[in-house]
Amino acid sequence: MVQKVEIVIDGKSVELPVLEASEGLNVIDVRGIIKEGLFTFDPGFLSTASCESNVTYIDGDNGILLYRGYAIDQLAEGSSHMEVCYLLLNGELPDESQLSQFTKDINDRMPVDEHFQHIFDGFTKNSHPMSMVCAAIAGLASLQHDSLDISDPAYRKEAALQLIAKIPTIAAMAYKKSIGEEFIAPDSSLTYAENFLHMCFGKKGEQPNVSSTLSAAMDRIFILHADHEQNASTSTVRMAGSTECNPFAAIAAGTAALWGPSHGGANEAVLDMLVEIGDESNIEEYVAKAKDKEDPFKLMGFGHRVYKNFDPRATVMQSSAHAVLEEQGASEDPLLKIAQKLETIAREQDYFIDRNLYPNIDFYSGITLKAMGIPTTMFTVIFTLGRMPGWITHWDEMIAAPFKIARPRQLYLGEHKRDYVSIDNR
Repeated sequence: MVQKVEIVIDGKSVELPVLEASEGLNVIDVRGIIKEGLFTFDPGFLSTASCESNVTYIDGDNGILLYRGYAIDQLAEGSSHMEVCYLLLNGELPDESQLSQFTKDINDRMPVDEHFQHIFDGFTKNSHPMSMVCAAIAGLASLQHDSLDISDPAYRKEAALQLIAKIPTIAAMAYKKSIGEEFIAPDSSLTYAENFLHMCFGKKGEQPNVSSTLSAAMDRIFILHADHEQNASTSTVRMAGSTECNPFAAIAAGTAALWGPSHGGANEAVLDMLVEIGDESNIEEYVAKAKDKEDPFKLMGFGHRVYKNFDPRATVMQSSAHAVLEEQGASEDPLLKIAQKLETIAREQDYFIDRNLYPNIDFYSGITLKAMGIPTTMFTVIFTLGRMPGWITHWDEMIAAPFKIARPRQLYLGEHKRDYVSIDNR
């Protein structure tokens, strides 16, 4: 039976269809009310479905995150980032042969030619790595411009492979530029995460030497960040892509959106908070400040806008974080000591438990990356690397189906129509 919602506008009854979701809340189709001279008001689109999607499902009340129907904890425990990329792009998990071919396809496209590398010459060592990454992703459009045909599934597949393959190379190049070291070429004998770490921390001419603990933790970070439904950056990719622009331009737009401290910069904000606290002896003072409604200080990395119970990604990331802390001897790092103490407080004090202020993915990824020796300016870059398969999957899903150019409405509160007055009479 088709559900409908009836609303009354100026005494006139209007029926709106209800669209049934396969999981989660059903959606009222409000497109018809424009004929009645009205449209809806929803700042931030918190109550609006902007699209149909088969990719990711989130149930924030119950701490559920599914990629193509698979629970994030099962994927993070049992699969690799390459497997998850294939799943997002193709809708199903690969068999051994498919995964082998996909991994080869990615490895073959990881290198960046010397001419393209000059894009980094326009930046100084002090440039934020995200500014370099945004520019380089947009620059990839020039490499694929001649064959641009977003209506062709083969072109869209090639664009996806190029972006997933080249983002770790670009990210590592941004890091090397920031520390004034030579770029390291990718090594096809390494895994995706190993390659990224080697390109960041290896030295030219030296054999790769990447810790299995660190590479496993990095691979898990990529998996946990691979997609998160219609968040700000993904919605930006879709909105930009709806203009039928080059996919590399759409992804560059999403990357810029991710840069914001309220989105991809949240794990960087965790480290800024730890720096502000400064020492274990100050923790009680800052916890009291966080509890004070009149104090602007906030504990970053606790609770989540979407997850009201617990963050399923954080539950998975916790074990990796502790493994990295142990291997790196992080017990001697004062900031990580603060983080570990805050974690204990959040899990034991009623104030945090009652308000569901649990450590979230940003908390654990932040302290993990810190323990790896990765500077905070690179945190959002790594988020970009992880989110790439989700962005390009959503772009492809939109382009492959009938779509409209995004055009949100507004509630106009400005001046009424008025006549122009010449400058002599003002």
